[in-house]
This record gives sequence, structure tokens and C-alpha cells, in this order.
Amino acid sequence: MLGDQLCAVSWRARPGSFVGLMTLYESNFIRLGWLAGDLRALNGSLHSRPVADCELRLDVLERGPYTTMLQLTYAFGGGDEFPDAPDLAVRIYHDARVAEAHGVAASAGRGTSRPVDGDGLDARWSRNVMLNKWLEYCVDRGHRFGAAAP
Repeated sequence: MLGDQLCAVSWRARPGSFVGLMTLYESNFIRLGWLAGDLRALNGSLHSRPVADCELRLDVLERGPYTTMLQLTYAFGGGDEFPDAPDLAVRIYHDARVAEAHGVAASAGRGTSRPVDGDGLDARWSRNVMLNKWLEYCVDRGHRFGAAAP
């Protein structure tokens, strides 16, 4: 398994910098691969429910030749009309091998997203650090989708 510790970081990269953000996107792509296997093959709705954690849901929202938009959320039980937090829309750029936390689900329901904290560098940095840590946490808890399942 490819480790994100192998992401080459320029000596100029600082937390909060553009170069650092691109490295974070690369790490998100790698960690998402740990969770879901072949990211180009993702399709439909996938569910993961290890014994020691609640259900994690991954829904492919749209596909393009070079990108996939998906939604990743916990399903804590009850109806799923309003997804529970955390609930992130993630755009995967297959050709660049990066994944960006795009925003959160709009409160009206699944399938749309909006950046909650703006679109500037600081806001993107915050969203993507959160995604990065959450992906690692999910893998540590035993979550896997599709071909990545043990």
C-alpha cells in the first residue's frame, strides 16, 4: 500500500501555503484509496460498517472523464433525509491524483455542496486537514469500501 508519508514536500512548503495545500490534496487521494481502493471504479452508493463503529456512506454524485465528485458521511441511524456530520463533498482529480474537500452538504439534502467557510486558501486548508484526519480515522476504525474491503 502506498503511504502518504512518501508525498514529496518541497522545502518551501509551509502549513497554510499553496504548495502545502497541494501536498495535502495528494495525501487525501492516497488515504481515500486506502478506504475505497480504485477511485476510478467507484460507482453508486457504498456502505461500510465495521463492528466497532457506525456506518460510513460514500455516494458518487457525478462522474467526468477526469474527475469524480462524491459525498462521504456517517449515517448515525434514523432517516437519512438529513445527513449527519461530518458530511463532506470531495472532488477527485484522477489525472492529477489529488482529492479536494469541496464543501459540505447543503442542508436541503444530498447531492449538492457548498463551501461553508469560503473558498480562500485558509478555508480550503481547514476543510482538507479535516478530511485528511477523518480519512485516517475511518481507516483506523476498520472502514473499507468495495475492492479495498479486507
